[in-house]
Amino acid sequence: MTATAEPTAPHIDPDDVRAPLPRARQALEQAARHHQTLLDGLPPHGERSVRQQTLAATAADIVRDLRAAFLDTHTDAVYDELTDRRTRPLRIDELARAAATAFPGLVPTDDQLATERGRPQARKEGHEIDQGIFFSRILRSPLAGAHLLDAMLRPTPRAAALLPEFTRTGRADLGSVRLERTGAVARLTMCRDDALNAEDNAQVDDMETAVDLALLDPAVEVGLLRGGEMTHPRYRGRRVFSAGINLKALHSGDISLVDFLLRRELGYIHKLLRGIRTDAPGWRSGATDKPWMAVVDSFAIGGGAQLLLVFDHVIAAADAYVSLPAAQEGIVPGAANFRLTRSTGPRLARQVILEGRRIFATEPDARFLVDEVHDRTDLDLAVERSVERLRGSAVLANRRMLNLSEESPDDFRRYMSEFALQQALRLYSTDVIDKVGRFTTASAPAAGRTP
Repeated sequence: MTATAEPTAPHIDPDDVRAPLPRARQALEQAARHHQTLLDGLPPHGERSVRQQTLAATAADIVRDLRAAFLDTHTDAVYDELTDRRTRPLRIDELARAAATAFPGLVPTDDQLATERGRPQARKEGHEIDQGIFFSRILRSPLAGAHLLDAMLRPTPRAAALLPEFTRTGRADLGSVRLERTGAVARLTMCRDDALNAEDNAQVDDMETAVDLALLDPAVEVGLLRGGEMTHPRYRGRRVFSAGINLKALHSGDISLVDFLLRRELGYIHKLLRGIRTDAPGWRSGATDKPWMAVVDSFAIGGGAQLLLVFDHVIAAADAYVSLPAAQEGIVPGAANFRLTRSTGPRLARQVILEGRRIFATEPDARFLVDEVHDRTDLDLAVERSVERLRGSAVLANRRMLNLSEESPDDFRRYMSEFALQQALRLYSTDVIDKVGRFTTASAPAAGRTP
């Protein structure tokens, strides 16, 4: 196809995708196939003329309108088919893969995503936006969305495989996270020492595995999360909690909507709050949850700050700070928009999220984010005292009721429905791609962000 070719956008009546499911499925597949044929006739994204870019964008919008209309009509029927009427708990990656097979054209295939993974973010076609449309509609449904949230609270297969060895030895080295049980405490240490604990797809997997193991081990009563010592030149030998999302990985196209941005919120962070779902028999079956404590050495930026909002107790070093530079990066800071106002009030939340304000541990407003502040020399002793206070069945029962009163599962589900779509759009927005490209070019090579 040349730049002078007439646009050949899909010609599908929107009523066709609102028809009974068999006819709607066929119409959507036809539209998606037509769209892919159009893309196959164009140069790769990033090498197109202005006319070709307009043609591709117009065709993508038409097909996405059809996908949204299809799901607005058939979400529960689609989800029931994929999960055998909600009897199979599929995780989000499994659900997306099943949808690509059962409903061609609804979400990208594995081959399409594999092609995208080989490209920098700026040169991707944006197939993950279609995943954002899909998950926004699934999570919007009280039936499908609630079932998906429960499915995401189940242990991962990796954790299930590692559990016998961990319960025997009390140790697990997962790569970017080390886990050690001492007494009744599971100590999770984030150890991406070269990247200031900036998160990527692999670290999200390691974190969820570690959280699962801590929750599943009957000998563990309290979980403790802390950053390890760094080898990064600027912080060599110092502990660092987290520098947030790895911006270099985002720039290179290695941050996934499903495997990072959605899995992180619906997986290990939600498990820190709600616990883990098991199939244990008996009337007590349901979620297994435990109290959690975080220790902030140096800083908690972006995703690190988001984590603090679900912990029961947070201790910070006197020279530490917390920030959520979402406006600077152009993306949505996970569920922080949902939780931060509850912790700090609306004015301070807007200063932090919209204006990039840093909250230093020793200033008065830090009391909304941390419980204790200590000099570095006193930090370890303070941690051990606080861990002991979080032990006990009465603490567990009360934190469960506090979490339920502060954040209902339905409210979280509705927030994540909108987040799935908005974050997908932000990933492929011009301003984010430009900002991340400029930031990573100027920053240190090993880290996603250098404070």
